[in-house]
Amino acid sequence: MAASPSSSLLSSRSPINISSLRWKLPVTLSLPRHQCRRTSPVFVVVSSMDAKPTVLVAEKLGQAGLDLLKDFANVDCSYNLSPEELCTKISLCDALIVRSATKVSREVFESSGGRLKVVGRAGVGIDNVDLGAATEHGCLVVNAPTANTVAAAEHGIALLTAMARNVAQADASIKAGKWLRNKYVGVSLVGKTLAVMGFGKVGTEVARRAKGLGMHVIAHDPYAPADRAHAIGVDLVSFDEAISTADFLSLHMPLTPATSKILNDENFSKMKKGVRIVNVARGGVIDEDALVRALDAGIVAQAALDVFTVEPPPQDNKLVQHENVTVTPHLGASTMEAQEGVAIEIAEAVVGALRGELASTAVNAPMVPAEVLTELKPYVTLGEKLGRLAVQLVAGGSGVKSVKVTYTSARAPDDLDTRLLRAMVTKGLIEPISSVFVNLVNADFTAKQRGIRITEERVILDGSPEKPLQSIQVQIANVESRFASAISESGEVSVEGKVKDGIPHLTKVGAFEVDVSLEGNIILCRQVDQPGMIGTVGSILGEENVNVSFMSVGRTASRKQAIMAIGVDEQPSKSVLKKIGEIPAVEEFVFLDL
Repeated sequence: MAASPSSSLLSSRSPINISSLRWKLPVTLSLPRHQCRRTSPVFVVVSSMDAKPTVLVAEKLGQAGLDLLKDFANVDCSYNLSPEELCTKISLCDALIVRSATKVSREVFESSGGRLKVVGRAGVGIDNVDLGAATEHGCLVVNAPTANTVAAAEHGIALLTAMARNVAQADASIKAGKWLRNKYVGVSLVGKTLAVMGFGKVGTEVARRAKGLGMHVIAHDPYAPADRAHAIGVDLVSFDEAISTADFLSLHMPLTPATSKILNDENFSKMKKGVRIVNVARGGVIDEDALVRALDAGIVAQAALDVFTVEPPPQDNKLVQHENVTVTPHLGASTMEAQEGVAIEIAEAVVGALRGELASTAVNAPMVPAEVLTELKPYVTLGEKLGRLAVQLVAGGSGVKSVKVTYTSARAPDDLDTRLLRAMVTKGLIEPISSVFVNLVNADFTAKQRGIRITEERVILDGSPEKPLQSIQVQIANVESRFASAISESGEVSVEGKVKDGIPHLTKVGAFEVDVSLEGNIILCRQVDQPGMIGTVGSILGEENVNVSFMSVGRTASRKQAIMAIGVDEQPSKSVLKKIGEIPAVEEFVFLDL
């Protein structure tokens, strides 16, 4: 057999071939810039065989972005549309640009009659766009994730300093006719420890600025490269160390299932008494009721919040009304410069997509030929789950930089397009630890942006090419592992899988052969190979009503070391996992969420 290496993924194929389309009638007449409408307009329909595409701007956009759009398309600025008005109007539009207030629902895509090709979200979050419906209707969704980085970091620092010196409370007091100098004595920032929770773009910029204020900065981000942190004088630490040693916490983590309400009663109890918290990330990362309790108990001295679980929060929200809480109405990106930057970024993305170019900021999957998707479907799932397994096996602080994906197949290289497979491995590697949506369009861009080099190798097998693939292997080099047995003989974290009867299976972890269906979740145990281990672990899970779907044991030799891979339908409690770890013959174990 022979190996064929490759590192290219997105070279020539566009997600949607729009540039060859001729724009169909009817279209909406574009008005001069100074006449962009703020309310629902009367439609003016014109006839032209070579009409420009029409872009509907449904919320206010910076003039620089509008200028870029008008160089290419007819621009209809219609703000404050009701859902019914938007559905009526959308059939006349080829692209739609919104911010956070407009809901782009399934009804909007259905009402477009197939004409809507691009939805642009002027900002980062896409909670207000139905991505599933967009993909089903062949509509690309793009966002503007980079333009507001500095603005968000500056707002975080503004809240940090305002909170430390009671600026908002003192201002309100003076305006109420009071002069309470003794009540609003603040705290200094110099020499205090700031823990930056999430060391991405915004977190990094906050750390730089805090260092300039004389603060000692530490950070927690299990997947940030340590060398990037050290370059600006920041130490990466564990989650527990960060929250237990910090005088100030600044939150910059994405809202994912793993981070939802991560600051809760349990974690507040681990913090230094009198800690101060800033959140300009996502409201859902804090359990707001638990924060109120921590404030009342004096565990948290103050909080400064720009984001909330529900926005806008109710007027009687106890957290908003708390005297030790400073609040702003989601102003992180609200600077004139950031607004113009977002406008330009989203305008460029929408125009590029309308021209049929690959969109690096696309957040939904492009259309894939049905016959290709049908054949590769189980392997697509396998690739994503192997990526998820591999990244969860990496120890925090190592930083994923080098990934190798190996395909074994009897097909010739020209008969196997691995772009989708590689994109799904990338999706599995990145999505569990970020808020980025990875797909065929943005996979390479997203990996490159995070400093991850992903290479491919094909191992050509003899035999029938009936199946597209025999196996997929994912290896992460130059990292430490949470599960030492996942390290291969050549030193990488390594997992391998196959598709059996249409179902993805994990077949190898490190040097150990296993066979477990990649459904639900997995517990991996390294143990001394001795009788009764399967029964002991199974009994612990059964006593806690955790259903076991599959169990497989791979060993090096009889009565030596073995790996037990257990598929479970539910996530075991911490006490159950602790009991498994306390079994004398168990040398190490790890729970992996698929």
